[in-house]
Amino acid sequence: MRYNYIAIEGNIGAGKTTLARKLSLDINARLILERFEDNSFLPKFYQDPKKYAFPLEMSFLADRYQQVKDQLITGDLFTSHVIADYIIDKSRIFASINLERDELILFNRLFDIIYPTLVKPELIVYLHVPVDKLQDNISMRGRSYEQSIQNTYLKELEQRYLSYLGNNTDLRVLILDTSNKDFVKNKKDYQAIKELMDQEYPPGIQKVLEF
Repeated sequence: MRYNYIAIEGNIGAGKTTLARKLSLDINARLILERFEDNSFLPKFYQDPKKYAFPLEMSFLADRYQQVKDQLITGDLFTSHVIADYIIDKSRIFASINLERDELILFNRLFDIIYPTLVKPELIVYLHVPVDKLQDNISMRGRSYEQSIQNTYLKELEQRYLSYLGNNTDLRVLILDTSNKDFVKNKKDYQAIKELMDQEYPPGIQKVLEF
């Protein structure tokens, strides 16, 4: 692959982890997966968002920071590939939705301290999936605490992602519309995505709606 450090991003239920796993096995890359199952605040947040939003976002930020730092400080990015199923920037994106104003100010102060110390992905691949299909995926994977996620929340999250990625012009972002693609069962779909990820792109957003 052209890029040594690739991060797969997208909305809840977009297939980030599935694609990251498949790609890492294919190219023998180190894999960084978000450890959401270990976060005890996550189920509590869905039950009482206002009470648990701040500890949830702080715990996710701390864990993402430590994981990325530990994973990328070992090894050589120029001789081995790294595939992640998130960017640490997602902490800021989710916080912008979930936190109250004073909490967000404090959160962003901490984020601005740690962000410059981390290695950034050479390519971010954002998987665009419509809300109805996201809900189908969420339902199929069966995490009980996710079943109450509203369409309005998913739509707002997508808007925040695209706004953030669009405003950070130093990031190299490839947006793929995977609405009608099945990169798990269809080898041609997977190969098409892989080939798109292996092309040279300038910093900024590149959108591929049909492939």
